[in-house]
Amino acid sequence: MTSPSFLSYGNQRVEYTIRTDAERRAKIAIHVEPDGRVIVDVPEGAVQVDIQKAVQKRARWVFSQVECARNRFRNVREKDYVSGEEILYLGRRYVLKVIKDAEGKRPVRLRGNRLEVTCASGDPDIVRANIRGWYRVKARNYFDRRLAFWEERLSWVIKRPPFRLQEMEKRWGSCTPQGEIILNPHLIKAPQECIDYVILHELAHLRHHNHSSDFWITIEQADPDWSRKKMRLDQAVEQLMQG
Repeated sequence: MTSPSFLSYGNQRVEYTIRTDAERRAKIAIHVEPDGRVIVDVPEGAVQVDIQKAVQKRARWVFSQVECARNRFRNVREKDYVSGEEILYLGRRYVLKVIKDAEGKRPVRLRGNRLEVTCASGDPDIVRANIRGWYRVKARNYFDRRLAFWEERLSWVIKRPPFRLQEMEKRWGSCTPQGEIILNPHLIKAPQECIDYVILHELAHLRHHNHSSDFWITIEQADPDWSRKKMRLDQAVEQLMQG
């Protein structure tokens, strides 16, 4: 269960979400997500007054982290989808080249360090739509291969779960109670190791459908280097989610 609450610091106010975890044995934990969301994980039976005290005690840290996240997003300029702009794919940077050609048979293709998009008018909205469609095709194929990779290495994954793509503003992925994996197609812009971290994270939810200490131990055992990859992904979230 989750519920919204609010933290005040000086003349500032920020919302935070309380997330109750029946399996959580440790103390209250506060997380500031890369997009600035504040989540407070609490054990079952925790009372509101204790939660509020714990959050208020770290108010200065919470607000500094939220402000850092907001500043990162403020500094990202919206793309115009014109030649010369930077396009990300699997952690590499490509230069967008828009080609006006009514008879172009391949609307999007990689050529060296360029991503070429061919359309009759060169209209930025059409260019954007073509790139997003290309991302989805690449994401579906690539994520499927990485799921197969992890399926062979994780003892608790008896059968590869079904997965689908869904654009999400604030999440890279999720795992439904029925065991379906949902992945954000924007993730295809990230380096392979970051994609692998997200897929491992969601597959770990097949074993622990929470973020308890046992969940993170499962992640650690499968990939001791997971925290560095998560940090790398978090630091690039504003660029990867763009467009």
